[in-house]
Amino acid sequence: MPSFILWFSLFGIIYAYAGYPALIALLARLRPGRVGKGPVELGYSVLIAAHNEAARLPGKVRSLLAARGSRRLVEVLSGSDGSTDDPAKALAGLGDDRVRVVAFSDQRGKPSVLNDLMQQARGEVIVMMDARQEVDPGVFEALLPNFADPGVGVVSGELVFRSASNSTATAQGMDAYWRYEKFLRRQEAGFRSVPGATGAIYAFRRHLYRPIPASTLLDDVAIPLQIVRQGFRCIFESGAVVYDEPSRQLGQESARKRRTLAGNAQLVALFPWLLNPFQNPIWFEFISHKLVRLAVPFLAVAAFVANLVLARESFYAWVLAGQMAFYGLALAGGVLARVLGRGGVWALPYMFVSLNAVTLLAL
Repeated sequence: MPSFILWFSLFGIIYAYAGYPALIALLARLRPGRVGKGPVELGYSVLIAAHNEAARLPGKVRSLLAARGSRRLVEVLSGSDGSTDDPAKALAGLGDDRVRVVAFSDQRGKPSVLNDLMQQARGEVIVMMDARQEVDPGVFEALLPNFADPGVGVVSGELVFRSASNSTATAQGMDAYWRYEKFLRRQEAGFRSVPGATGAIYAFRRHLYRPIPASTLLDDVAIPLQIVRQGFRCIFESGAVVYDEPSRQLGQESARKRRTLAGNAQLVALFPWLLNPFQNPIWFEFISHKLVRLAVPFLAVAAFVANLVLARESFYAWVLAGQMAFYGLALAGGVLARVLGRGGVWALPYMFVSLNAVTLLAL
């Protein structure tokens, strides 16, 4: 039994981070799900839920109004979630009647704001954005042609991190992890659908929207998955770009990852049908991408404990030595990251351990 636990656990860890990416890339090559892009004349609404973002909103909205393809922009609806900094006054000087602030006196959270804004939105396509990120001028020209394909229900854009040459180890690690995530999303979209979208920029057909629970942590996963359940695809469009700065402090990035991982676990409680392969059209992608990673810290502990039990045998003693060396490198990487601001060749084991420590905190 200990040997089974050891090899099952090691296989699960390898599958989560290397096996699934390789498998989904192979499936995307063998059975590519192509998208029939073309010119569309769909009007679109931009929705931004914000709390005390009056300083950022004018610049963000100006960039939306100036973006290429904005002649089809029906409206920009900014939902003020109990803000105290008067976003209506901040946006009043733009002089464009397509821009509206919908004020809510109480701070209820993003999902409630989005549910209410959707009742007022008039565009055939809804584009979700945050107040913070800088928008590429061609973002709408890249997003909208995907909706010429009647099978596409959601289009996720791409978040690009701008890292300075002196970025911290945290920023470098976040950038590397995000590039890994984008690779996965491109392969998933190339096969069938991505199990979620990029919260900073994604779009969907308005008539496919279903309200989400007020407690939802990840609207950018819950909304697309509900649309995928209706038989439509969620694809990834690398040309629809918004820009952001990566977190430079370990605490900030840890909090962001905790929220994301906790949100993945919460989805199962909110939408039990996600676990049913007969109701979830992308059950394989959801389980492999979103849930298997939540099991990795438990698999890592199980592998180490089982290896300790088996260490009397010379072969397993070498396996245990390999595990201990890996965690030793992770410790060295953590020290270098804190002292020197970089992880060097030890960055990979350090990222593995830190990510799975955050996973435990998230759960």
